[in-house]
Formats: sequence, structure tokens, C-alpha cells
Amino acid sequence: MSTRKTTGSVPSVGVPHAPDVVAPEASSSSDVAEFIARVNAMPSAGRRGRLVFAMDATMSRQPTWDMALGLQAGMFEAVREVGGLEVQLVFFRGGSECKASKWTRDADELVRLMTGVDCRGGYTQVARVLKHVAKETAKEKIDAVIYVGDAVEEEIDTLAGEAGPLALLGVPLFLFQEGHDAKARIAFQELARLTGGATCPFGKGSAAELAELLKAVACFAQGGRPEVEALADQSASSGARRLLEAMKPGR
Repeated sequence: MSTRKTTGSVPSVGVPHAPDVVAPEASSSSDVAEFIARVNAMPSAGRRGRLVFAMDATMSRQPTWDMALGLQAGMFEAVREVGGLEVQLVFFRGGSECKASKWTRDADELVRLMTGVDCRGGYTQVARVLKHVAKETAKEKIDAVIYVGDAVEEEIDTLAGEAGPLALLGVPLFLFQEGHDAKARIAFQELARLTGGATCPFGKGSAAELAELLKAVACFAQGGRPEVEALADQSASSGARRLLEAMKPGR
């Protein structure tokens, strides 16, 4: 069980308990791959990219919370550089608290919202975050999800089931792991594999790399893999290269 605390209220809307996902009929891996390829090939019609930034705010992260907030704030400078990206902050903590902010293009507002959160004791609610993302992208396409956490207390099979709809909707998960929890590592790797995303470590020693990685993810949200490849070619970005290596070929 993760133990964490919280601060004053953050301007956000509560994420309601989502209904159970009905398991779809089994499909072959080639059918799923073909469907995802069609989704990825759809033109964006010049719209802005949309990115969900989700974080675990339960108490197990308390010892490193201030450092983590500083790193995450620095990561949003990358969002400012890319420009035009719409971001929603989602966090969970406590027994059942899971909240989502409004969508915003203001990096400073994101930092303000994020630094208004502190930790409370409670279990992880990764499944609830995934349900929220599926519900949001049904309203309007979400291009990528970033998740930062250190533990997974839910069943991995349950999380994989929740990730299935995101895979079919073409929403990749980019999961940043703080610490070295084995179950979290396995869960993150599986969620990334299912959705065509990637996993990366999160810690003080990787601050510069995290900023580069977020910039690469932001570019992905704006224009898909070609945008990340362009970033890698134009700026020799280590984050872009690492993201391309971690993602599924052709994603």
C-alpha cells in the first residue's frame, strides 16, 4: 500500500468511476495491427495535438515528491518549446480521489496545477486513469499519455484489459518509472507494448533526458512518428532517438 499526503484543492474535475469495460470478441494480432495502422494513417486535419499527463500521488512517492515535481515542471518547458499542444493533468491519491484538470495550452498553468498537489496514502488507481483516457478520447482524439509512478498494486491482467481500448483507439502510453519496483516495471512494459508506447526511468539523475523525452512525446502527439524522426534528424535529440528505439517499429 502506498502512503501519501495532499494539499489544497487543485482546479479540476473529478474523474467518475467508469463502468466496467465489456471484453470484445477475440481478434487476431494481425487484425488488431491492421486496425491500428488504419487509425494511425488518418489525417489530423491540422488540429492541435492532445496529451494527458497522469501521475501517481500516493504516499510511497512522498520522500522524492519535491524533486519529482521539480523534474516534471522542467519537463513542461519542452511542451512550451513544441507549442500549441493541449495538455490535461490527471492524478490520483487517497482512498478514491482521482482528478483531471481542464485542457490547457499554458505550460505555466500546468506547473501551477501540478505543484498544488501533494501526496496522500492510498492504493494505485492506474486502471481508473486508463478508463478516463478512453472516455476522453471518445470525445476528441488524444494522441499520447504520459504516466509517472513508482508502484502498481492492481492486477496486471486487469490493466492490460483497460489498455486494450486505448490500443484500438491509437493512444500510446509512455510510462516513466520512479524507483525499481519489479511489478511496476513489468506492468509498465506490458502497457507500453500493448499500446505501442515506451517505458523510461524517472529520477534526479535523468532530468535532462526526461525533458528531451517529453519533448519527443510532445512532437509525437503533434505529428506522430514522422515528427519524432524529424526531431531526431534536425537536433540530434537523444530523447527522440531513445523514444524511436523504444517504440514498436512502424508506430
